[in-house]
Amino acid sequence: MQPGRKTVNIIEIRGLKKDYPLGKTTVHALRGVDLDIAKGDLLSIVGPSGSGKTTLLNVIGCIDHPTEGSVKVADQEVSTLKDKQITDLRLHRIGFIFQTFNLIPVLTALENVEFPLLLAGKISKAKARKAAADLLKAVGLSEYLTHRPAELSGGQRQRVAIARALVTEPDIVLADEPTANLDSKTGASILDLMKEMNERLHTTFIFSTHDANVMQYAKSVVKIQDGLIAKD
Repeated sequence: MQPGRKTVNIIEIRGLKKDYPLGKTTVHALRGVDLDIAKGDLLSIVGPSGSGKTTLLNVIGCIDHPTEGSVKVADQEVSTLKDKQITDLRLHRIGFIFQTFNLIPVLTALENVEFPLLLAGKISKAKARKAAADLLKAVGLSEYLTHRPAELSGGQRQRVAIARALVTEPDIVLADEPTANLDSKTGASILDLMKEMNERLHTTFIFSTHDANVMQYAKSVVKIQDGLIAKD
């Protein structure tokens, strides 16, 4: 950031709590998180399993709703948004990389990646197809365009999911353990691609990770433990 340039937050979280009922008990996944994330950051959220990392990503991505507190994403308070507004926010402003991939089984790799572009309806099918093919080439899958998810390995499916998340050039990319199913060489190439996109387009990346290599790419690191931001 240049001297004197004001930091613009793309995400602002205040007093965020998220509870889940579990039988007769309640799991307090997030216990009062306060967090500002600057536009163009490449942030790594780290912490042990069960600390609340994935829950935090899900709330930011409007997959889960806060039990209590305020979450503002791209200047929009998510608790006040109607279903259509949430759908539009997720379609046009946020990209997701899930541990479970969430690919559409009946579509090829190429069709899975171009699908968000076709949903957005902003470019022609031909341009959507070229953008999808270019990204699949960038993640090393140019020979697998016509393969369906069941015909791909776990690492290959992960790369399709990453290409799908990046193809719309969203403002924010939420990545839950993005390199978990990749070998070290492929993981490094994916992280290089994300870093290039972060620098060129000022895309904000938020990683949940245990991977030290991912942390090395981060501009900033936030530690979470027992549902709270840990203080150094």
